[in-house]
Amino acid sequence: MVEATTESERLALALVDVWNERRYSKIPGVVSDSFVMYDPAAPGGEVRGPGGLEAFIRGVVTGFPDFHVSVTELLSSDEVVMYEATITMTHEGEFEGVPPTGRSVEFGEMSTVRIGDGGVDEHRTYFDQQSVRERLGLTPE
Repeated sequence: MVEATTESERLALALVDVWNERRYSKIPGVVSDSFVMYDPAAPGGEVRGPGGLEAFIRGVVTGFPDFHVSVTELLSSDEVVMYEATITMTHEGEFEGVPPTGRSVEFGEMSTVRIGDGGVDEHRTYFDQQSVRERLGLTPE
């Protein structure tokens, strides 16, 4: 994982740590009250607020207990951090009503994180959701 050299990078990587370490108690110190996450895997494509983020992470790791984000590249300004990452996960629990398939997947993700006065205001994540779902066996035959 890359090292943070600015406060913006520190906040973006703290958000990744919340996912990787399941540090739910850290969420209020990392994201703002008006936080919004745009993620193709989220219900309706977005998650709002610290509570919404916690619920979304808990849902993902229930289905994929080994879910892990490895940041490989990082680029930032004062208010925007962009990173490239590799995500690994295994479908070992029920997810969206689908029983575990036992399949593992590794895929690339790009993210844009916007920083405000209260922490991370916005997180946009980009990945090929259809390909991931197909490889995990979560799509109809």
